[in-house]
Amino acid sequence: MADPQANLALGPVDFSTHVLSLASTALIALGKMPAPDGQPHPLDLETAKHLIDVLGMLETKTKGNLDEAEGKLLASLIYDLRVAFVDAQKK
Repeated sequence: MADPQANLALGPVDFSTHVLSLASTALIALGKMPAPDGQPHPLDLETAKHLIDVLGMLETKTKGNLDEAEGKLLASLIYDLRVAFVDAQKK
């Protein structure tokens, strides 16, 4: 059986935490944020695009099922990541 203490150490699982995790990983792939070990990560546009697409799919599939704060967070993250992706492509 899973250790209940392990879930407490990672924090509660909710929609906002999940999309923030995906967005953070996309930012790492775009070179806008260091990896968890603090080291810079090489630019990985393919992974960034995939994660942005996943967030877009979540936005579509959850339309009408999110509270206002969750919907705004998701829309804002997708917009910011798409802008960062376009900027990274130009480099």
